[in-house]
Amino acid sequence: MAATTTLRQFRWWDIEKVRRIEEDLFPEDPWSAEMFWSELADVPHSRYYVVAEVETPDGDREIAGYAGLMSQAGAAATVEGWVQNIAVARDHQGKGLGAVLLEALLEEAARRNCAEVWLEVRTDNDPAQRLYTRYGFESAGIRRGYYQPGNHDALIMRKAMA
Repeated sequence: MAATTTLRQFRWWDIEKVRRIEEDLFPEDPWSAEMFWSELADVPHSRYYVVAEVETPDGDREIAGYAGLMSQAGAAATVEGWVQNIAVARDHQGKGLGAVLLEALLEEAARRNCAEVWLEVRTDNDPAQRLYTRYGFESAGIRRGYYQPGNHDALIMRKAMA
């Protein structure tokens, strides 16, 4: 990751910039502005969201990625974390930014005393699956046809935090 990259809290005024990344990366099923508003409404109670900003050659800053975590009570009075999303703009991929975002979510999950963290990832998204495996996530099942309207399957992955 470049030294000019910083993480900061995802704010409501970031939604439209994030939506442009979302529409580019996930054209079949991008999150709507309303979905992001709904998620941000639960920060910090049950949600944690960050954006990654990078410095542009002209000295401005642009959003290069974003990530979100949900935490909630799970079975047996434990706390579970769910990675809601991690996305890195195409022109910033392959530079380690996905790992930085995932680390931020895992650090927050630890602060929230999550016993485990779960996520869903498309079964055809090999780079993301490799990232998650590198950070200790293991396959826990398949959700058939989870991503619509393309009818793509989701791999469910789980990481024990203890």
